[in-house]
Parts: sequence; structure tokens; C-alpha cells
Amino acid sequence: MNNTPFNKPYLSGKETQYIEDAVRSGKISGDGIYTAKCHKFFEERFGFNKTLLTTSCTDALEMCGILLDIQPGDEVMLPSFTFVSTANAFLLRGANLIFADSMAMNPNMDASRIEELITPRTKAIVVVHYAGIACDMGKIMDLAEKHELYVVEDAAQAIDSYYNGKPLGSIGNLGAFSFHETKNVISGEGGMIALNDKKFQNRAEIIREKGTNRSAFFRGEVDKYGWVDIGSSFLPSDIIAAFLFAQLENLDDIQQKRRKIWDKYDELLQPLREEGRLQLPQIPGYATNNGHMYYIVCNGLEERSALIAHLKKKGIMAVFHYISLHSSHLYRNRYKGMALTEADRYTNSLVRLPLFYDLTMEEVARIAEEIKSFYKQYHRQSSPHVATLNT
Repeated sequence: MNNTPFNKPYLSGKETQYIEDAVRSGKISGDGIYTAKCHKFFEERFGFNKTLLTTSCTDALEMCGILLDIQPGDEVMLPSFTFVSTANAFLLRGANLIFADSMAMNPNMDASRIEELITPRTKAIVVVHYAGIACDMGKIMDLAEKHELYVVEDAAQAIDSYYNGKPLGSIGNLGAFSFHETKNVISGEGGMIALNDKKFQNRAEIIREKGTNRSAFFRGEVDKYGWVDIGSSFLPSDIIAAFLFAQLENLDDIQQKRRKIWDKYDELLQPLREEGRLQLPQIPGYATNNGHMYYIVCNGLEERSALIAHLKKKGIMAVFHYISLHSSHLYRNRYKGMALTEADRYTNSLVRLPLFYDLTMEEVARIAEEIKSFYKQYHRQSSPHVATLNT
């Protein structure tokens, strides 16, 4: 039996070649030749106003918190069903977190429920494009304009995905991307901030360089540099950028293969959806699919746990995802808001299937067959969330 991991990093073959080139250039700290190549790629390919590579998407989000001048007592709205970095970036600035529920059709925050959560203390809305599928950015941007709020796009999973033709990460005031090894294009760890509002450009450079105007000094704009603002060391080594650039050169090939795998899963699992056995990803008409993730939604925690265990016995590594942040160990005693039933449903029921460049169509078919085999044995009782497995 062949084991199928959840993820396997893609390699173009040029990563080590470009890393060696960066080393031989004599400059492997931040903002070297490959960092410049990556910035140029993103700005030309997707039309981002200005981009800056960071050491992680977490750092990009933390830069957003500083750039928006989040102060203690400010309210920042975000989905509960997301990774902790989305919240930590603003909690570290003293913000009060206001959690929004997900939609029934997919885990993105429900734009129709946002306005009721806005108060005079709300300063920003942070959207997360789950699985690379766009949130309803039209509604969200209209609300932001009406209430004079900033919008940050956590586009960690959303490279090369669009809302009504606009690249995700380019619509809000700021965008943040991830190049972690589980993403479509990778550098092991790594991220990027997109500065869509020009007023943030100069300060972003300063914050990223430990609060100094070092970047302006190297451009000859000042005769010496010093400490002018708060900041941290958010810029990555050029070795990381060299690895990333080798990936970016192959973006179209990567995307084509990932979407092909996604489509195959969707085709093979449709019969289970039609039988009402599980929920499959739903992509709104305003969104595109970047092939980042294929997930299924089971009918409760017991069913999900049994399915994951079944697949593991067959050598298939499928995994669950986030625990709703409002119910997390850190935040559950602080949360005083409404019930977030959809976020909790995804917490208990969502399963991510293996999806990576080297995954073969035969492996996809085997995974789909094992899921079908599981459901042939698994029978729900009176409640759809209570089930038994015939053994």
C-alpha cells in the first residue's frame, strides 16, 4: 500500500541554483537581487501597487496592525474560523477582537452579518479568503466605505485567485500572503504585504526595517539613516527570495496542475454530495478557484473523526483545520458575542484532503474511492450529527 501524505513541497529544480547565485552575489541579507525580482513579478503580474516580502504572512499581518495604528480598545472584526495569526496581529496591538460567523456555503465570513457587529469603536475588517475562494468583497468594501473602516485581506491561501476579475489581496487597503510550504508557491516560510493604499508605502518600508529609514538611505534619499518609528525585522533573507522566485517562474504550471487535481476530486465526490452524505466546496459566481485546497464537510465530529481514522488506516493523510477562535483555550472565557454556529460546524466537520503538485490522478481516484467505501459502511442515526460505523 502506498502512503499518501497531506502535502509534499513542489520543487521546480532551480531553487538551489538561484540560492547559489544569491550567495555568489555577495549579498544574502534582505532586499537583494531576488527580493527585487519577486517584487517586480507580483507588481507586474497582479498589478499590486507595491509589495514587500516578509518572513511570514504572520509578519505581514503584524505590519498591517502597526500601519493601521491599532490602539488598545479599538475593535477589529475578523472571522472566527481562521488561523491564529489573523487574530494575534491585532491582539498584540491591544485590539478587541470581534468575531464574525462563516457562511453556510463555505467557511468565508458572512458579509450579510457584518454590519450588525460594527460599533463606533470598530476600526478595521480583516477578511480571510478561505481555500483561495474570495469573500464577497463588493459588500464588504461598501460597508467599509459607509462606516469609514479599513479593510485588510488575509490572502494567505489566495495567490492567483480573483474577485470579479480583481486579484485577491489587491482590493482592501492592505493584503497579506503566505509562502509557507503548504501553499501553492512556497519558500519554506515566507510572506508578503501588498500596500494597496499609497499612504502606507513609506511607513511600511520603515516598519519592515526595524523602524529605521535604512531603505531610503540605500536609495540615496537621505544622507544617513536612524530610528524614526516603531518596527521589527520583517524582511527575509535573499536566500528565501531566491527559492521563491524559482517557484514564481512556474506559477502557471503549478496552478494548472492543482486545479486539475481539485476538479478531479470534485467530479469523483459529487455522488456523495447528491446523496446528502457530505458537503463539497461551493464557489460563488464572483470568485475563482486557485486550486489551493480541496475539503469536504462531514455531518459532525464523530463522523469526521471516523473518516480521518479510516483514511489513515489506508495510508492517506487527511486532516482537519482550525478550531474556532472564539471557542479556543485562549479566548473562550473572553468571548461574549453571539453563537457562531457555522464556524463551529466547520471546526467539527471539515476535512482537508491531500492536494499537491505531484499527486497523481490515480491517487486522487484511490482517495475518492476510500471515502466512498467509508460512507458505504457509515450510517447516520436520528440526528445527522450522530452516526455509527458498521465494522
